[in-house]
Amino acid sequence: MEASWEASVTQSINTIYLLFSAYLVFVMQLGFAMLCAGSVRAKNAMNIMLTNVVDAVVGSISYYLFGFAFAFGAGSDSNPFIGSRFFALKDIPNDTYDYSFFLFQWAFAIAVAGITSGSIAERTQFGAYLVFSFFLTGFVYPVVAHWVWSSSGWLSPSSTGLLFGSGAIDFAGSGVVHLVGGIAGFWGAFIEGPRVGRFDAFGQPVSMRGHNATLVVLGTFLLWFGWFGFNPGSFDKILVAYPNTTNQGNWTGVGRTAVTTTLAGSTAGLVTLFGRRLLVGHWDALDVCNGVLGGFVAITSGCSVVEPWAAIVCGFFAAWVLIGLNVVALKLQFDDPLEATQLHGGCGAWGLIFTGLFAREEFVIQAYDSGESGVVRPFGVLMGGGWGLLGAQVVEVLVIVGWVSLTMGPLFYALHKLRILRISVDDEVTGLDISSHGGYAYVAHPEENHPRFYADYVRMQDQS
Repeated sequence: MEASWEASVTQSINTIYLLFSAYLVFVMQLGFAMLCAGSVRAKNAMNIMLTNVVDAVVGSISYYLFGFAFAFGAGSDSNPFIGSRFFALKDIPNDTYDYSFFLFQWAFAIAVAGITSGSIAERTQFGAYLVFSFFLTGFVYPVVAHWVWSSSGWLSPSSTGLLFGSGAIDFAGSGVVHLVGGIAGFWGAFIEGPRVGRFDAFGQPVSMRGHNATLVVLGTFLLWFGWFGFNPGSFDKILVAYPNTTNQGNWTGVGRTAVTTTLAGSTAGLVTLFGRRLLVGHWDALDVCNGVLGGFVAITSGCSVVEPWAAIVCGFFAAWVLIGLNVVALKLQFDDPLEATQLHGGCGAWGLIFTGLFAREEFVIQAYDSGESGVVRPFGVLMGGGWGLLGAQVVEVLVIVGWVSLTMGPLFYALHKLRILRISVDDEVTGLDISSHGGYAYVAHPEENHPRFYADYVRMQDQS
């Protein structure tokens, strides 16, 4: 049957909206690159920028070949654990998915590897990035995405057999994206151990601040910009009218989601600003940037189903989760140059729990049932909705931590045993830019007590 003119226009506008959201999410890769480059020492800037490019290009191929199929490949033989169709985009487009949906989900997948790369920065062999990026974006992350975002996933709020009558609400991926990336990064950083000189002989931390605060701030604002595609874009469609209203639809939810995202990140940044001022005695721009990102990570789960005032609560506690985990990490001599484990892992877990506490029933029905009348769904405990949703959120946290630990932990351990994970002490002290990439990111950058050119490094190796 030929589609009506109105239906064609609606589909075209929804496709444009989804593609534009995908472009915004992809801009986050630039944000990650700038944030990472500014957060490491100058002698490793070239390396970290290259790894961000690798995460994108390797992730593109692995997600095209396997990842999308494992995440969304539902069909007659679908199962709640893993998808089984659409490998290499076979049979795409179809009645369910088209190319724009693939592109949007691809942008999410490559973001996961970018999170993990930050945790193991400044001490990892380049080949290890190729291996874990392919495995993470092609298998580990897509399986979790299938659980939560596929209509046949066992945790999905859109499946026929809802867990606890609710399913887990992880609208844009506090768990699926950020907790997965954070836990993967934890195992990489834990197995590699801290950078040379990060802790002294008495176990006290030694400052290794990033070399360029300007890039950190630039990266933070680029990520903020991209998050307006990450969270609101997860509606997929914007031209969906809610019944029994004359002026509300998905466009209302999109606007509200952008507002809750902004408020959570801003609150977390403000709390971090004053919290760190009390702890360290000065105003720290870099800490504030991480605080802002922690708020964004936390609100990503419930961005579409909570009131704006609740987003402020989310950001307030996200800041303290990040500050607290950073203190614990130093006590345990855990070294994550980008604080990615604490930020994406800790704040991502808090975001899932927050959603189970503050989700509003009306907004849940709008996000998952297009505002259909007569639908009853569990919602936030503190909003009077019972314990079903919170239980599903806790289950999501636990299974993600378990799944990623069982897959990425052994992978990093195998790379470690094969001696292809961590660089040598000499190379680390010299800097990855010289030892692995032929020169500094900046022309003749004066690194004290280190070779200035690749030829100097080669001569030093020959002499040793």
